[in-house]
Amino acid sequence: MDLALTFVTPVADIVLAARDRLEGAVAAAGGHVKARADLGPGATDWIVEGASLRALREGAQLAVGGMPVDVCVQLVEGRRKRLLLADMDSTIIGCECLDELADFAGRKAEVAAITERAMRGEIGFEGALRERVAMLADLPLAAIETCYHERVRLNPGARTLVTTMAAHGARCVLVSGGFKNFTGRVARAAGFHIDHANTLIDDGARLLGAVGEPILGREAKLATLEREAAGLGIELSSALAVGDGANDLAMIHAAGLGVAYRAKPVVAAEADARLEHADLTALLYFQGYAAREFATESGTIR
Repeated sequence: MDLALTFVTPVADIVLAARDRLEGAVAAAGGHVKARADLGPGATDWIVEGASLRALREGAQLAVGGMPVDVCVQLVEGRRKRLLLADMDSTIIGCECLDELADFAGRKAEVAAITERAMRGEIGFEGALRERVAMLADLPLAAIETCYHERVRLNPGARTLVTTMAAHGARCVLVSGGFKNFTGRVARAAGFHIDHANTLIDDGARLLGAVGEPILGREAKLATLEREAAGLGIELSSALAVGDGANDLAMIHAAGLGVAYRAKPVVAAEADARLEHADLTALLYFQGYAAREFATESGTIR
C-alpha cells in the first residue's frame, strides 16, 4: 500500500538538505517517491510506493536526526482523521496548570518535580495528582482566575489545528488530566466541541486540597477515545491523538495516528510521529491538508 511521508520544518533553508536525506531513507527502505506536493511553508508531502511502513518510519526518523525537522510516515488511506483527541497541559497550552497554581501557594518547585516524574511515567498518575492537589489546600479560588488570565496561552497553531479539523467535519475533543476550571475556557478558545477533565473540590471560597473521583487519567483518556469513536460510528484508526506525558500513552497507542508533542522520552519513543520543532499546524500537514485549506480565525475555510 502507498505511504505518505510528510516532513515539516520552521527553517526554510534546510528543506533541500532534509529532502536529500529523506530520499536516501526512501531508497534504503526499498521505496520510490511517485508523487510530491508542497503543502505550505516548510511542509512537503510525498507519496511513496514499495516500502514497508515500519522500515520507512524508522529510516525517516534517523535521516532527519539532529535537524529541526518533524516527519510523519503513515498509510495514505485514511490519513485525514475524523476525530481529534488532544491533551491540554503542555500540548494545547504552553504550561502545566497545576504547577502554575502551586506557584500561588508557594509550592511550585515541589509540585513541578512530582509532575515531571508522573509525566515521565516514573510514578502513577492518580496518586501523583492527589499528592499535588493536597498541596493546594486553602488556596483562594481567586488564584485560579488570576492563573488562567496571566499564565494560560494557546500554543502556536492550536486554534488553527482544531478549527480546521472541525470545519472539515472532524469532532474535536480536549481530554485532560488537569481541571475543568481551565479546560472549558481553553476548549472554547481553541474551538473544541467538548472537554473532559478532573474536578478540584472547593468550599465556595477556597480549595480543599482534594480532587473529584474517579480521576481522569491514562485509562480514562483511552476510554474517552473509544467512547467518542463509537459515538461517531468510526474505527479508532480514524482518530488522531496528541499529547506529551505518560498518561497520554494509551490513547496515543490506540489512535490511528498517535503524535508526541514536545513529549517526554517514553512518549516520544512509542508514538507514531513526534512534533519537536514545528507548531501544531504540522498535524494538519501530516493529514494531507494544504495551507490553503486551513480555517481562518472565524473558523471558516479559506
